[in-house]
Amino acid sequence: MTDWLWEYEGYDPAAERLREALCTLGNGYFATRGAAPECTAGEAHYPGTYAAGCYNRLTSTVAGREVENEDMVNLPNWLPLRFRTIGEGGPDPWFTPDGEGLREHRQQLDLFGGTLERTVRYEDSGGRTLTVRQLRMVHMADPHLAGLRTEFTAEGWSGPIEVEAALDGGVTNSGVARYRRLDGGHLVHVGAGDAADIDGGDGADDVVWLRCRTRTSDIRVGMAARTTVDGAAGHERARGDHEPTRAVQRLRLSLADGRPRTVDKTVALHTSRDTAISDPLHAAADRVRRAPGFDVLLAAHRTAWRQLWRRAALDVPGEAGRILRLHLFHVLQTLSPHTADLDVGVPARGLHGEAYRGHIFWDELFVLPYLNLRFPEVSRALLTYRYRRLEQARRLARDSGHRGAMYPWQSGSDGREETQQLHLNPRSGRWLPDHSRLQHHVGSAIAYNVWQYCEASGDAEFLHTKGAEMLTRIARFWADFADWDPELGRYRIRGVVGPDEYHEAYPDAVRPGLDDNAYTNVTAAWVIARALDLVRDLPEPRRVDLFERTGLEAAELEHWREVSTRLYVPFHHGVISQFHGYGELAELDWEGLRARHGDIRRLDRVLEAEGDTVNRYQASKQADVLMLGYLFSPAELRGLFQRLGYELDDETWHRTVDYYLRRTSHGSTLSGLVHGWVLSRVRREDAWEFCREALEGDIADLQGGTTEEGVHLGAMAGTLDLVQRGLTGMETRSGSLWFDPVPSPELTEYGFTMRYHGHWGVRVAVRPGELRIGLPPSADGLPIGVRLGGRSVVLEPGTSCVLPLPEA
Repeated sequence: MTDWLWEYEGYDPAAERLREALCTLGNGYFATRGAAPECTAGEAHYPGTYAAGCYNRLTSTVAGREVENEDMVNLPNWLPLRFRTIGEGGPDPWFTPDGEGLREHRQQLDLFGGTLERTVRYEDSGGRTLTVRQLRMVHMADPHLAGLRTEFTAEGWSGPIEVEAALDGGVTNSGVARYRRLDGGHLVHVGAGDAADIDGGDGADDVVWLRCRTRTSDIRVGMAARTTVDGAAGHERARGDHEPTRAVQRLRLSLADGRPRTVDKTVALHTSRDTAISDPLHAAADRVRRAPGFDVLLAAHRTAWRQLWRRAALDVPGEAGRILRLHLFHVLQTLSPHTADLDVGVPARGLHGEAYRGHIFWDELFVLPYLNLRFPEVSRALLTYRYRRLEQARRLARDSGHRGAMYPWQSGSDGREETQQLHLNPRSGRWLPDHSRLQHHVGSAIAYNVWQYCEASGDAEFLHTKGAEMLTRIARFWADFADWDPELGRYRIRGVVGPDEYHEAYPDAVRPGLDDNAYTNVTAAWVIARALDLVRDLPEPRRVDLFERTGLEAAELEHWREVSTRLYVPFHHGVISQFHGYGELAELDWEGLRARHGDIRRLDRVLEAEGDTVNRYQASKQADVLMLGYLFSPAELRGLFQRLGYELDDETWHRTVDYYLRRTSHGSTLSGLVHGWVLSRVRREDAWEFCREALEGDIADLQGGTTEEGVHLGAMAGTLDLVQRGLTGMETRSGSLWFDPVPSPELTEYGFTMRYHGHWGVRVAVRPGELRIGLPPSADGLPIGVRLGGRSVVLEPGTSCVLPLPEA
């Protein structure tokens, strides 16, 4: 394998769904899993195509209750292309990898070119061998196009084969086993036909179409396919033979021994969410008809990918570099420059599968820091998705009896709370109440993202308008949500769930929720403080507009100041408490559980299946308190605690890290990432173990069968940011780049290119003992400040500098 190729040799039914997720191709508008075109959905395969922001809501009956869920919709499958040989007695069965005729199976994912190549060899019932080579793309230059080239070669024989190409609208959402009791039939009014049916008949009989709608959101979907054969004789042209839910084209090819024949299938996809179209079906048919041939499309597609890699250049040697490129590939397929034109958020599992129903959580907290310095226009669009749903967040706050904006833990199409009411524990088979909607800290993540984006991009217009309104309304929520405790002499935030997620209530409590989650309280204080800074520093006309729009008054700002300096942070045994009362919980018998169950990453499910609950124990799913060390530099974190009236010295923080490290099951792919980040500054010798786990989380499916349901986009982007900001200690602050690198024995040399305050191609390289930064020439670019330790330099466009690193 090269650094840009991922190869899978052989066919393993048990691993196919994982490979399909990792071989997904996309362009930010839509993505398609890497399933074999001749396969249908089943235990081994799950072809899925998902368009960003395309959701539908259905009601199901679960455990005697009606529950409503909104899902990212599995759209019609454009891949189907099956084939079979024809002998003297008629056609053989259709070839499939699961049949008896498979002799060779190989896949190659080309990250640099954005293509998936597949080679299979089949043997029919008469002993004749057919070699099939396929090349697939989801077009990065034209986001509505995709293509599949299939080359057939007869080995040692000559004769006919039958080929069937189709668009399949009979698909459902059934890719996640634990959701299968829920209604997954999102598509209705499926119809198929030839292009002549809708364009008046212009002779385009190699183009077919399929249309449908989503059941409740009423999104119209139009798909069209053009199937052509190289050197086709008249009788070899594709002919329509449609079924109620499938647009089908059949053709018969004559093969000569050793001479390849090629079938090209070009597909266009439009939905009624698209701009500048009148009808998705006509738009799709017209686009595919006008599309150039496969070779021209492929060249344009590869050019678009080459341009992306230039903007996102990453130079990390060895296996870590290979994995990081794969991670970046999947991030860019989900959130590409095309995303800037869409009203979409960051789906936690990418456009790669149906886990989490395609919902948006807090994962942009781990994704945007990387995009901010490569594709700021994409970050702006993702934050605008949040701004467009600000009014819904305000309604959620009002409905809960509070002011300001309370963003939902899970979001989808319109910003209402999409968190499920019940979730299934696969170990016990029981449906359980889900209280994760109490993770109100998602609002702080959104505010943090606004601030970080504006610091990195210099986008004052966004900060002074949409950003200012989001920040102030989130700050208003926290200031109103906090209540005064006269006994403590502090403000408290009660009835929430922290990032740990395992703890949803106190032992034997009737009501869900916990008091004074440290992460929630500290980040709430940070949000309020930043909102106060922003209000103070706004230009006068902007400040007047903001005050009029939000009804802000001086007395309210004074209350904010008081809350932001008097929020309660619990401690016990010399460490920060995850929440008030955490230190009083029982200790868990970790070794006993591992002896009984082996992998206990999903500790909540293990204990519930035993009739117990994690609420009774000092045990966490993932970083909770330690998330503070991920978001804030050591100096900033000390300052936050000092503002709140607490002393957080290095000894206390290191003791806190050690304490929770021993009590975390790492039941999330984000856990290794955050622990690796934090430990790189606390226990450097242990950091790489967690960094490696973050790198391998998806390729090795460390969470046990979850990656096949969709990649973990936050963890993938977070590993990129680990190199960008974690190891370099880079902060974009006060108009300058601040660096505080931490040595890593496993990664002594690395570099990357970024965009900062309008400067394209800023190059950062770390070598043993030095940090080099270069600013490309710019006709109208301003200099940037660079700070490392006690040294500060001003870098002019077209110059570079080398800064010595302090000894470890």
